[in-house]
Amino acid sequence: MSGTLLIWGAGAIGGTIGASLVRAGQDVLFVDSAVDHVAAMQRDGLAIEGPIQQFVVPVRAATPAQLEGRYDRILLCVKAHHTADAARALLPYLSPAGYVASFQNGLNEPVIGAVTGMQRVVGAFVNFGADYLEPGRILFGGRGACVVGEVDGSASERVSALRRTLLPFEPDTIGTDDILGYLWGKVAYGALLFATAVTDDAIADILASETYRAVLVGVGREAMAVAVAIAQGVQPRGFNGFDPAAFAPGGNAAAIDASFDAMVAFNRRSAKSHSGIWRDLAIRHRQTEVDAQLGPVVAGGAACGIETKLTVRLIELIHEIERGERRLDRANLDVLTPRALRPAGLEVR
Repeated sequence: MSGTLLIWGAGAIGGTIGASLVRAGQDVLFVDSAVDHVAAMQRDGLAIEGPIQQFVVPVRAATPAQLEGRYDRILLCVKAHHTADAARALLPYLSPAGYVASFQNGLNEPVIGAVTGMQRVVGAFVNFGADYLEPGRILFGGRGACVVGEVDGSASERVSALRRTLLPFEPDTIGTDDILGYLWGKVAYGALLFATAVTDDAIADILASETYRAVLVGVGREAMAVAVAIAQGVQPRGFNGFDPAAFAPGGNAAAIDASFDAMVAFNRRSAKSHSGIWRDLAIRHRQTEVDAQLGPVVAGGAACGIETKLTVRLIELIHEIERGERRLDRANLDVLTPRALRPAGLEVR
């Protein structure tokens, strides 16, 4: 497929990818609901900052109300909890033979497919570091995995073409027959990021802390246990230091320590020191993706008889911070220790 690449959501993920593609001469149109962001891009272009690349590129940008036409390729780059609304909004602009690729965190492909039909959905996994700074400005803080694939594991020309399209952004972009393995791996890694986000510390500093290692391992193991149980034979894949086998049932201490060391090293290399979750809580003061990302872990655990007490309490902590009832602090991780959970009727196995 050729023609204009439509990027729906021009924030950290969509803005970073799209600006690199425009710079490489590709035809890209950004769509974003933030009127001030669109206006800044239309007026001044899109600025990418940070240690990886620094440039400003003129771009085409529109709000959904300004959009016209039909498009063969749409990269959906909105927050996970906005997926269903965004899929409905973009559907009139998706050509009959076109597809939507989910460049998001979480397991959003089925949500998109419920609107478009699964045959019009391509899976994607990204783990690079980026932040939306202000209208027209994006921080590209660190490189990370970029993987695309058909949800059913089949080989297709559209995935091969999409991989080639993304090479100016990430030269090591992978086409895979196991995109679900990567996405389930990110679910467990994402649980660790949510735990770091209840503090005011950098990701690497919390991952390196021996004090909270047991809490982080517990959170990761709950997510991994659910993934192994309900992913229908899919084996979660590792990336950028995260080793799913270390957090799976039966994972040994040496493998866990090695994975934490590798994750710390990966995150220390990035100018993006804190997660997007933390940024939503501390800087943007808005709803996070916690229900969309960790909710499936709790629901899957309930369906399979797997206890997810740490995950349930972590979700509660995030919501308390969202509502202004709790400050960002390392002490929040103490709430996830066995001693703290037990009086509330919750007990970690």
